[in-house]
Amino acid sequence: DLAVKDWHGDCVRPSTWPEFRDLVVFLSGPNPALPADAPYSQAHFEHVCANYGDPAQLTKYDTYFVDSITVLSRLALVWAKTQPQAVSERSGKPDTRGAYGLLGTEMLGALSHLQHARGKHVVFVAILDERVDDFNRKVFVPQIEGAKTAAELPGIVDEVVTLAELKTEEGGSYRAFVTHTINPYGFPAKDRSGQLDLLEPPNLRALIAKCAAASNVPAIQSAINQE
Repeated sequence: DLAVKDWHGDCVRPSTWPEFRDLVVFLSGPNPALPADAPYSQAHFEHVCANYGDPAQLTKYDTYFVDSITVLSRLALVWAKTQPQAVSERSGKPDTRGAYGLLGTEMLGALSHLQHARGKHVVFVAILDERVDDFNRKVFVPQIEGAKTAAELPGIVDEVVTLAELKTEEGGSYRAFVTHTINPYGFPAKDRSGQLDLLEPPNLRALIAKCAAASNVPAIQSAINQE
């Protein structure tokens, strides 16, 4: 909250995973190919609109932030553990593998649907963890419950950038967005626009504008990792 205390945008705080799914379909609209009983279907959309009101009210927004998918994944996991897929049919005991499988499916389904919101920039924010892999190498991965979402989310979005504190040759420090997949820091990054420098100033509005102007695409989907 302190990081955005001077920000004047609207904020919604879903407290459960079903509440977030309702918010996603309201913000992005329905998928008409889905059956009526599926999340993000036309029936789901109409039900949510009856509670939230006319979606025309969303025209005043040009950017959606999900801050953070780290916390969101915990909400999804709490919900997943209460579903039938999280209980073994044979023993009736909790099935951890089933819960995490459902978690990955739900997270990717929701984030994929949200990033298709027409005419909107969609930004996902995640905490970044530093770990050591099986070869004793330092790696950085988004802090998200379950491995599936962290592994597949970069393929869904247009841009992946890491907000990092870097050192100057004189020993000072500065913050910058790391945007290239091949970078000397080992941070996760991807620039589908092909127009970003390796390091960009830590100004998200300028970064989005640069991507959108270069690609002539009205909306950019981004994942931002915070070191």
